[in-house]
Amino acid sequence: MIKFTGLLFLLLIFGFCTVSQNERIITGAEQPQKYLPLLKNKNVGLVVNHTSVVGNLHLVDFLLSENINVKKIFAPEHGFRGDTSAGAEIEDGIDKTTGIPVFSLYGKTRKPTHEHLKNIDVIIFDIQDVGCRFYTYISTLHLVIEACAENSIPLIVLDRPNPNGDYVAGPIRKPEFKSFVGMDPIPVVHGLTVGELAKMINGEKWHNAKQSCDLKVIPVKNYTHSTKYELPINPSPNLPNYISVRLYASLCFFEATSVSVGRGTDFPFQVLGGLNPNLGDFKFTPKSIPGVSINPLNKGKECFGIDLRELKETPKLTLKYFLYFYSRYENEGDFLTREKWLNKLAGTDDLIKQIREGKTEKEILASWQPELKKYMKLRKKYLLYTDFE
Repeated sequence: MIKFTGLLFLLLIFGFCTVSQNERIITGAEQPQKYLPLLKNKNVGLVVNHTSVVGNLHLVDFLLSENINVKKIFAPEHGFRGDTSAGAEIEDGIDKTTGIPVFSLYGKTRKPTHEHLKNIDVIIFDIQDVGCRFYTYISTLHLVIEACAENSIPLIVLDRPNPNGDYVAGPIRKPEFKSFVGMDPIPVVHGLTVGELAKMINGEKWHNAKQSCDLKVIPVKNYTHSTKYELPINPSPNLPNYISVRLYASLCFFEATSVSVGRGTDFPFQVLGGLNPNLGDFKFTPKSIPGVSINPLNKGKECFGIDLRELKETPKLTLKYFLYFYSRYENEGDFLTREKWLNKLAGTDDLIKQIREGKTEKEILASWQPELKKYMKLRKKYLLYTDFE
């Protein structure tokens, strides 16, 4: 492991950068002068994964190089190294590079326990999110906030931009559909960074702790909610590029159907296809790939559908693809294979009811607006950055 002094490291990261400091996005993690003083002589726990980097160095390695006493690492879905397939349980272990214990927050335990937090003075959360309610990193954030509040441990969130932070869309999650893919009453596309969302969860007392969390957010520099941001590191195995991240909000609903979103190909969340030739002219065959979960209905079979990689402009959340494929099946059951899962992803059962009633996309989107207006007003209270409106 290469070690740098704080001064040398900052010079390497910032000193030779050709982009103006007034233009380059600087994440919370890249501002160590704001959080290192809070960690000196403390026992530190980290909620991190492969996206938790400071320049070219992982946050764990950087903190150790600064003589910070990192005692424990907590890993979300996809694991500490980000190479585990979606939905697969993560096991506890030891980080081979540093020897630090790694505790899974995506297995039998999803919230740090009192035992986990013994002898921990402060927790840092630093994970790149994609801005969709059903992406489980923010569910982990919710439970970490709750655990820190319950155990009176300060939480520091090192903020990062939201690649889908330039709009808000989708139905608000109803209470009866609360799950790990919908922990909070927010829309599918919530328009917040993890730091802003942490402030909202804590400020609105959406967690179950009796007291508020002692929360501090290190904001991103030079970011607004109108800023286009392409992730420098893939946030998970099936979101490999900008277009997949932008299409994710629209295509994730297909996870409850017999239609493949391209898992098991080189272009996941960029194509759609099923087994019926009438679904489209584009063809692909999902195959086994290490670390990638595949819809078993399509594994090893030729799929017919559409290729979205050549879109001139990636759409914001849209239902047009879902409504198109729904209309191509004579029997709903051949398309919609997991209705309860669809309702959890949508956060409501209104969506499938509206589709069955023959509502158009325009009509469905219009039905979301009253609740979205209330949410937008609430959201304003917690913004750290200039909004897109």
